[in-house]
Order: sequence, then structure tokens, then C-alpha cells
Amino acid sequence: MAIHIGTSGWSYDHWHGVLYPHVIPPRDRLGYYTERFHTAELNSSYYKWPGNASFSSWKRRLPDWFILTVKAPRGLTHSKKLYSPEKWINRISQGMHALGGKLGVLLVQLSPKFEYDYARLEYFLQQMPKWIKVAVEFRHPSWHQDSIFHLLEKHGAAYCIMSGAHLPCMLRVTAPFVYVRLHGPDTEWLYGGSYSDNDLHWWADRIREWEHMGKDVYVYFNNDGGGNAVRNAQTLKWILGV
Repeated sequence: MAIHIGTSGWSYDHWHGVLYPHVIPPRDRLGYYTERFHTAELNSSYYKWPGNASFSSWKRRLPDWFILTVKAPRGLTHSKKLYSPEKWINRISQGMHALGGKLGVLLVQLSPKFEYDYARLEYFLQQMPKWIKVAVEFRHPSWHQDSIFHLLEKHGAAYCIMSGAHLPCMLRVTAPFVYVRLHGPDTEWLYGGSYSDNDLHWWADRIREWEHMGKDVYVYFNNDGGGNAVRNAQTLKWILGV
């Protein structure tokens, strides 16, 4: 079983002096990132889905051991709210296929304005190619019920475990892998703060439990401000000996 620990995105100006030298062009940031981490969550794909050539380029540029997880586009998750997903699924499949063995998980983060709709989620999961690992992050509380957890289990999709202000931290495992997004420990502001060593030791214990269950585990820190995500991810890796 494998444990993958990284950050949500890797190209941030405020990481200069934390992860990158102070003066480097943005195009060189990925190279520095891959020296420290073996996985990342691609967030720019949420705002604008990359062309197939971009995915092919990442496949060439990334080290052989690197795993790239990809965030689904907001056109699918927020504008369409998973309605009539076939066109988007086709585009997503082409891009992710181009990553080859460096493909991680497709993160589907739903809008906080998108309330419980069992039929729509079921149809989306039915249409997704089985070779794509899917994790779903629910931002509206109406989704957190047994019928949805059972639906995810049926399709081998992961419930995205969350840590962050005003988000429920539910340790539900619904797939052959576990997917965790750590948005920051601040109780008022999402993406704020730095996790304490005690916090990270607690998460390390959970990760070991999931590993002992035979699960691959993907963990991404999204508290990027001040380079907190970098420091927290490095500390968690050290605690786990990854």
C-alpha cells in the first residue's frame, strides 16, 4: 500500500523563500516541487481545463515516480452541477489518459450551493470510466447521509475526508483508497492557519490505520498561505517516514 502526501497546487508567489528560491520564473517551480514531493493536486484545472497537450507535457516532465491528481473543472461541478456530464467526462478522460501511469485521482469538489441529488450523482458515477479513480468532496451538508456513502461504495468512489473551518470532519472510507484534503486548522477561516505537531501526529495515526486496512492514502494540504501547506506536508511525511 502507498501513502501519497503533497499540496493542492504548487505554483504560488508566496512560496518564494519557502519552497523556491526568491528569483525563479514560474515555469521552473514544478522542478523544485518534485524534489520535495512525489504527488500534487492540480488545482488550475478547476478554473480552466487544460488541453491534452498540457497533460502530455506533464507526463514527459514529471519524474517516473510522481503521481498527479487532477481537480475536475468548475464547468462540470459548479455550473452544470454534474448535469448532462458526458461532454465533460469525454474531455476529462482524454486528458487524464494522456498522463499514463502518473495519473492519480480525479477530485470532484461540488459547489456549496449544490444540495443532495442522489439521482444526479448516481448518473455521473455510472458514466465515469472505471479506470479513473474518483473522489467526491461535498460542500453542502445535505449530502452527508448513509445513502450517499453507500452509493460511493457501490461505485468504488472515495468520500473526500475534509479538515477545515465549518466543514465536517467525517472519517468515512468508501473506496479501495482514502482521499484527504486538509484545508487548515483555523476554526473561522477556510484555508487558514498551520497544523500543530499534535494535529499532524493525530492525522499520521489515522493514515497508519488506513494503511493497515490495505488502503492507498492520498493527502493534500490546501492551507497554502505563508507556505503552511509546504511545511505541514513535509512534517507529516517526516512523522510517517514517507
